[in-house]
Amino acid sequence: MMYEVAVNHYSQVGVGTGVADATPHQLIVMLLEGALISVNIAKLHMEKKSVQEKCEAISRAMAIIDEGLRVSLDKTAGGEIAENLDSLYEYMSNQLLMANLHDQTNYLDEVVRLLTEVKTAWEEITPDKTMPDAPAKYAVAAGEAPARRESQSYGKV
Repeated sequence: MMYEVAVNHYSQVGVGTGVADATPHQLIVMLLEGALISVNIAKLHMEKKSVQEKCEAISRAMAIIDEGLRVSLDKTAGGEIAENLDSLYEYMSNQLLMANLHDQTNYLDEVVRLLTEVKTAWEEITPDKTMPDAPAKYAVAAGEAPARRESQSYGKV
């Protein structure tokens, strides 16, 4: 279920067609990229004074962060790292809200900076050899029922 939510939000930004075949690790990177694209689009629309388009882009970025990245965190298994990521994602969503309310690009710039840092860190992670190479929708941890998809400690979907 979480996988479908994440795929749906990523697909809405139109970044690529390889989502269904992505590993959980790749999907997180793709979600981060989708959020970055949406925030940058929001900034362009903010600068052009295109209010509706700005709001749509900010809403899309918030959905990717809140319903894609945040829901994929397993705070039990991920411990402090997952808690910190959750707090960071919450902060990013708040910054996006402030950008929308105050129509100020400095909030968007902060979110771009943070998303870029997280994305860079994710790209440097070499997935554990125990992680399945199969697409994320088929990646089920040992002992886990296929209908319910849990995330790894670092927040994979």
